[in-house]
Amino acid sequence: MGKKEKLIARLMTEPADFTFDEVETLLGYLGYEKDNKGKTSGSRVKFTCPGHKPFLMHRPHPSNIMRPYQVKDLVTELEKEGLI
Repeated sequence: MGKKEKLIARLMTEPADFTFDEVETLLGYLGYEKDNKGKTSGSRVKFTCPGHKPFLMHRPHPSNIMRPYQVKDLVTELEKEGLI
């Protein structure tokens, strides 16, 4: 099992300690690119991929740990897009 598959398997368990860095890595594996509009975007981050719906989320702070609802929303949206 490769890194991508391990990361997807970890996401599917909806862990309480899933990090924003892991989200960036996973979405990168799936073909998404981060688009945060420079210095003025603050914690808002948009991930885009041709042919798929963009993801808009907030970077957690001060910690890097995603909120449980964010992880659940990410799983739901990736399933709707047929990516996991």
